[in-house]
Amino acid sequence: MSETAAVPVAVCQFAPTAARADNRERIAELTADAASRGAKLIVFPEYSSYFVDPMDESLAANAEDLDGEFVSTLTALAAEYAVVIVAGLAERAADDRHVRNTVVAVRGDGVLAVYRKQHLYDAFGQTESDWVEAGAVGKAAMFDLGGLRFGLMTCYDLRFPEVARSLIDAGADALVVPAEWVRGPLKEHHWTTLLAARAIENTVYVVAADHPTPIGVGHSQVVDPQGVVLAGVGTAPGIAVAVVERSSIERVRATNPSLRVRRYAVVPRDV
Repeated sequence: MSETAAVPVAVCQFAPTAARADNRERIAELTADAASRGAKLIVFPEYSSYFVDPMDESLAANAEDLDGEFVSTLTALAAEYAVVIVAGLAERAADDRHVRNTVVAVRGDGVLAVYRKQHLYDAFGQTESDWVEAGAVGKAAMFDLGGLRFGLMTCYDLRFPEVARSLIDAGADALVVPAEWVRGPLKEHHWTTLLAARAIENTVYVVAADHPTPIGVGHSQVVDPQGVVLAGVGTAPGIAVAVVERSSIERVRATNPSLRVRRYAVVPRDV
């Protein structure tokens, strides 16, 4: 990988709804806008294909396969604009009640990586596990772009540093985090703090796309390896663009070789 590797990335903050066609149309508009600003990686939130609050039986009724209309639309857009797109979707699961909370990375020639959310949001009064089947642990979902390696995780996974560290062990230079970070007391503080923490402790970039208010907290961001926000969106829908650079990662790790000197490894377990 080249030391001069650099990838312009965009985080697109929008509010998916129960209208699947409208979601795809909005993604197309945002992709065109982000690509016009030079982005080569465009990241959308969790549940970009379909979302209702609170969750109900309609989630499974509107779930899709990975070769369905949503992923096909992403792939066509990626081909049209010569970009990689990352977005969350409700994927069909093994039974008719549940879905998989899935993130895909697609290029114009197809799917590059698939991640299924490992830690379900059974917290803060929510029970995502009522509707979602947890993904298997132990395998990092990664893709390469422009000489850099990007690792996928989702929303509540951000509270578990082991997920990020497992991606780093697999060679990630940046963590990509589609989310629907639900609003509540101190939740905005938790979101921004954890984004910075995952960047600082792993000396990598974090590229995170959230839903806007009133359901999400907003504040989609691109965070550098020292925890500095390079570009971000407030609480309303919008796009932020920044450049992920290998040279920045190498400068930080030369000064702070924390990954090299650590004395613990991550071991997955079932609960």
